[in-house]
Amino acid sequence: MISRREFLQAAAALAAGGLVDLRRVAAAQGVKQADLLAFEPLGQVTLLHLTDLHAQLLPIHFREPSVNIGVGEARGRAPHLTEAAFRAAFAIAAGSPEAYALTSEDFVALARAYGRMGGLDRIATLVAAIRAERGAGRVLLLDGGDTWHGSWSALQTRGADMVACMGLLKPDAMVGHFEFTLGQERVQELAGGLGFPFLAGNVTDEWKETVFPPTRMVERGGVRIGIVGQAFPFTPVANPRWMVPDWTFGIQEEMVRRHVADLRGAGAELVVLLSHNGYDVDRKMAGRVAGIDVILSGHTHDAMPRPELVGQTVLVASGCNGKFLSRLDVEIKGGRMAGWRHRLIPVFSDAIAPDPAMAAMIAGVRAPFVAGLGRELAVSEGLLYRRGNVNGSFDDLIGAAMLEQRDAEIALSPGFRWGPTILPGETIRAEDVYGATAITYPSCYRTTMSGARLREVMEDVADNLFNPDPYYQQGGDMVRVGGVSYVLDPTAAMGNRIRNLTLERTGAPIEAGRDYAVAGWASINQATEGPPIWEVVERHLAHHKVVRPDGRARVRIAGY
Repeated sequence: MISRREFLQAAAALAAGGLVDLRRVAAAQGVKQADLLAFEPLGQVTLLHLTDLHAQLLPIHFREPSVNIGVGEARGRAPHLTEAAFRAAFAIAAGSPEAYALTSEDFVALARAYGRMGGLDRIATLVAAIRAERGAGRVLLLDGGDTWHGSWSALQTRGADMVACMGLLKPDAMVGHFEFTLGQERVQELAGGLGFPFLAGNVTDEWKETVFPPTRMVERGGVRIGIVGQAFPFTPVANPRWMVPDWTFGIQEEMVRRHVADLRGAGAELVVLLSHNGYDVDRKMAGRVAGIDVILSGHTHDAMPRPELVGQTVLVASGCNGKFLSRLDVEIKGGRMAGWRHRLIPVFSDAIAPDPAMAAMIAGVRAPFVAGLGRELAVSEGLLYRRGNVNGSFDDLIGAAMLEQRDAEIALSPGFRWGPTILPGETIRAEDVYGATAITYPSCYRTTMSGARLREVMEDVADNLFNPDPYYQQGGDMVRVGGVSYVLDPTAAMGNRIRNLTLERTGAPIEAGRDYAVAGWASINQATEGPPIWEVVERHLAHHKVVRPDGRARVRIAGY
């Protein structure tokens, strides 16, 4: 933690520059570790949930979305609320620490006041404190997946750095998604040496046998707890199929139902679904599969300060990038859940003392790469963020790099939800670029595509995101575009959500029969050719030492 003198000096400097108000700075100084941990215990069992870490070992800034579209029954409901509407739904005061952590409202000023969030060494401190308070024999720590992916060191070590660090945290189970993009053999190799189970009840091989343990039964506080693991159902569609050629995924609702029944039959008094389905999918499943007491939801990066009760099932969402740790205390009476108490703990890194052992482990796994990660590439004059249903200024930067470096008319960038946010005036370092691009299929291709095919691709993505039936939604965000603008109608019928596609350089409508030069990356096709996307972005920044986000609204959302 910084000293009071250092803090006040920084506050005065910021205030003098008109960047932040001192009342908020004072509030930031008032965030204490003890306050973050404050909790009135309940019952026999404490569940801790961490998900979608995306290999972010260090604290970062991460802006929540200003656009989070809900369709069908989810329209107008949390988590598909943003800014003032989100605050109103959860009685969060404007300018508060919770407002900063959970919304994009006034983000830059609040980020400068409250600082970065996350850091696995800070999370380790919180976990250790809760285990000490409750007794380790009452606490269950569960990892919701997307853990071994998202940083340069995770890519270079093929997940080994994250396995080592998470080994110190000692989860009781985990599930996966981007883990599978390391390939079948590597996932099995790492899973076999974790010291805790990698659960995936919905992943089967060519003989219809589960590849990984589907469930685990543990005892905490004298309560028998059954855990069902659910990997991301659409892995072979959203990610390269050729990386997991022998495995079948899917929602597999009937299989989940059977696993729940088996656990109940074996004496489970509390049944937990550790899920990477995404929030809306989990909400539907909670209403259809009886016997699940708690769903710990991941994948869509939603952070819910209060769980949703669906029938008798408590639905918990714990955010991403290490920003939050969920605590759920459960009381069991007569072999059934009789009560629960929850807190979504924001991980304010300046308020939490780093765990020394975890800090040393993080330094060790980063040591071979740290010099290269610190290379300064450019300075951003505006806010560079990624999270949002249709666009993000960091994705605009990636798109601009592809247009320039690959001599393209149109750029397509995947709607990934992970990666750091860069504040105005901050230096863009190599680690920031890697944090937005470090995947195992990074080739930046250049091809020709007809206007008709471009529209078809965009319609397919839109249907995967905005289908009113959650079981047909894959989560994630809309494909990012460069060089074109359009109107998106999420409520329109399939094939009619994309309108007014326009080429920006000419202002002319995209012609169905004309071919366009298109650059993109993260293709799921095998043997895609092209330089890694991070090299494309770095070359672009070498020519543009000052980044000025243009703020252009390339996508207009109809009806929202």
